[in-house]
Amino acid sequence: MQVAIEASWKQVLAAEFEKPYFEQIAAHIKAEKANGQVIYPSGKQIFHAFACTPFAQVKVVLLGQDPYHNPGQAMGLSFSVPDGVPPPPSLQNMYKELATDIGINPPKTGNLSSWAQQGVLLLNAGLTVRANEPNSHKLIGWQQFTDAVISVLSEQKTNLVFLLWGKFAQEKAKLINARKHCILTAAHPSPLSAHNGFFGCKHFSKSNEYLTKHLQPPINWAP
Repeated sequence: MQVAIEASWKQVLAAEFEKPYFEQIAAHIKAEKANGQVIYPSGKQIFHAFACTPFAQVKVVLLGQDPYHNPGQAMGLSFSVPDGVPPPPSLQNMYKELATDIGINPPKTGNLSSWAQQGVLLLNAGLTVRANEPNSHKLIGWQQFTDAVISVLSEQKTNLVFLLWGKFAQEKAKLINARKHCILTAAHPSPLSAHNGFFGCKHFSKSNEYLTKHLQPPINWAP
């Protein structure tokens, strides 16, 4: 199957694209679209995270669960929305933590492309969703693919920072070699859970401390 994905990722994930489950993902999405179902993000943005952050440039992995399911929000980057779209509640809470952690005033934009371009892989565990139906593509195969992404990063790179927020993301820790990488866990920034340990986690400054310690440029977290 031909997949339009950034060249370095296409190389390291080549085996995944040949597996039956990946063909099934494509067939599932094609069938839903043929039935008139709206799928987010748009086809050209499904692999946008990989286009913005080539394999060699990855320094931080910020794992989300699902693309936004409302119109105009999903852009293929976890937690990010296009310019002009108000930041959703979880992103607003991330901005509050940014302010208290490293003094960055809450940005007006919810577009996190600048993070991605500096080496923050903004990866959702599922890369597509049906409109207005959260987690509707949870079981179509994407998690097998994104688990492979996490595993290949763990195996082939060193000194990455993995930001695992919430129980779902934390379950992915088993795919990561903690001897080679920094795993930071906290509650999810959702309004339902942010007060249970996300606020005050200082993950933005801790990420930069780890990167600096391992001779990597820190991330400018101002979007």
